[in-house]
Amino acid sequence: MLRYTLRRTLAVLPALVGIVTLVFLMLRLIPGDPASFIGGENLGQEALEGLREKLGLNDSLPQQYAEYVSGLLRLDMGSALHTGIPVVSIIRNAIPLTAVVAIASVVLGTLIAVPLGAIAAYSKYRGKDGPDSGITGFVMVVDTLPSFWVALLLMLFLSLNLGLFPVSGALDWGDPIYMMKRLAMPVMVLAIGQISSVARVTRTSVLHTLEEDYIRTARSLGASERSILFRHALPNAALPIITILGLSVGRLFAGTVIVESIFSMPGMGTQLLSAISSRDYPIVQGLILMYALIFVTVNVLTDVIYTRVDPRVRLS
Repeated sequence: MLRYTLRRTLAVLPALVGIVTLVFLMLRLIPGDPASFIGGENLGQEALEGLREKLGLNDSLPQQYAEYVSGLLRLDMGSALHTGIPVVSIIRNAIPLTAVVAIASVVLGTLIAVPLGAIAAYSKYRGKDGPDSGITGFVMVVDTLPSFWVALLLMLFLSLNLGLFPVSGALDWGDPIYMMKRLAMPVMVLAIGQISSVARVTRTSVLHTLEEDYIRTARSLGASERSILFRHALPNAALPIITILGLSVGRLFAGTVIVESIFSMPGMGTQLLSAISSRDYPIVQGLILMYALIFVTVNVLTDVIYTRVDPRVRLS
């Protein structure tokens, strides 16, 4: 397994080099003078030269790239233009909140979507089209709901009408009960957004698995229908489900940009929007690079999990 993990990690190195290069060129590909674009039209010549020096734009492009990569190897992504705070510190302070919301959303969405997909597949397999059509129709309707609209509905009913969860307010990690309430609605919004894709993949995979010979053998040996579905069919249909869950994690980290803005949460998404509006490109570059690294890391971990679910993946 260690050898397989190392091989998969080395396989993504070209992708990482490409990501770093694209993030580096993001600023340099701006038409005209990047420093003038960032500083604005009213920036004086002296201040403009200082900004160019701070961004390292006076050096040749290969030298700029070498310095940028060298900084990344030292975990140095530069400093914010307006506050001077190191970008690494900004990311380090913002990423725990975003990670908690994204991972909790995946867990909640999985706990809802996988049973729904499995039940729909079993109903279809047994010739009961009613439950299958009902579940399929439900998840497709859910898939059409925009996340910002779902967030507004939850705010209206769960916060304003029922007063169950706070919409905004300070985040206190020392008070776990308050934090659970504070993060409940953002987690629900993101979880609802992934129910459809996970449920449909689960339905298709489980339905295919239920037609295998070993399922008929288990039934002939007297296994209960619940055991056949959840002990035999669902675990053997896990690979496509793991794939869609791995993709969901990457998408949810990006989806937190909107949710954090709606619920006033100082995570990576809020920092990214704030940096874009203030044209603080070192922060923008650092956050986009971090999002890309998270997505690549999740895909590698997904491949590693494959080997635990199905050893044939490792042996091939």
